[in-house]
Amino acid sequence: MRRNRLGQSKVQVTELGFGGGPLGGLFAPLDDQTAAGALDAAWDSGIRYFDTSPHYGIGHSERRTGDLLRGKPRAEVTLSTKVGRLLIPQAPAGRMDESFAVPATHRRVWDFTRDGVLRSVEDSLRRMGVDRIDVLFLHDAEKHFEDALRDGLPALTELRAQGVVGAIGAGMYHPGQLTRLIEESDVDVVMLSGRYTLLDQSALDELLPTCTAREVSVIAASVFNSGLLATARPPEGATFDYAPAAPRMLERAHRIADVCETHGVTLPELAMAFPLRHPAVAGIAVGMRSADEVRRNVAAFGAEIPGQVWDDLRGEGLLDERAPVRA
Repeated sequence: MRRNRLGQSKVQVTELGFGGGPLGGLFAPLDDQTAAGALDAAWDSGIRYFDTSPHYGIGHSERRTGDLLRGKPRAEVTLSTKVGRLLIPQAPAGRMDESFAVPATHRRVWDFTRDGVLRSVEDSLRRMGVDRIDVLFLHDAEKHFEDALRDGLPALTELRAQGVVGAIGAGMYHPGQLTRLIEESDVDVVMLSGRYTLLDQSALDELLPTCTAREVSVIAASVFNSGLLATARPPEGATFDYAPAAPRMLERAHRIADVCETHGVTLPELAMAFPLRHPAVAGIAVGMRSADEVRRNVAAFGAEIPGQVWDDLRGEGLLDERAPVRA
């Protein structure tokens, strides 16, 4: 599986990365054995980039990712995690976490201060059983952006200078804020959630041109827009950005699926291929929760996409004219 370098750092990622949200029990509970099977299948398929976060299952995703790493050559793995939420222990009292299907053993506290970042990194290193993090992101800082830019980012820069972290950036869904981050700082990579997909190409306005000009890489996340593009045809009740899909989005997804069927490809195959056509995009991160799901996604990722598909999408007004599509 091909690797690409992140910005001007020495860190490389495989073009298909393993998104660790489902390892934390996103949407449904996940047992350790199934999680381990997903991670092993990813490794066997050639995936070497694994993304996680303290937020995902209040530490479960990091712990499970660390369990995989302990049995693999560390030099072959690219590991990313995130800062911005501290996990504070609490008695679950029979309650489940508000975001993930795990017992509420901890509560999250927003903290982008230098001390908060350093504490979060220390906790993450301990949970994963590693001594360094390859990529560190400010996480979901949209509503805390000024704090993250003023206090959190210098802490990340400090950690990079110390060699604890190889590359730094932010993982967010807001292209405008990520553009400002790049313009006002020295980051290597940004993780963009759901804003450079077959259904939303708003990153073409400012973010992607700025990334290209500043030699900052992009990891495209939520390439299925939380479900609407994850199957050959969107099922009833499909979600877009973690909410029920609006009728116009459902219609658009079905029109794209029509074009796919004409050329013998599927919606998920095209959804994974599309972001990587842009020269700023170094990889995609896809959330996976089982070995079977990993194998399906890897097979879809490797599908051959006929060039005429892109031409037909443009002809139907379904693809921004500015989006590069030739590999």
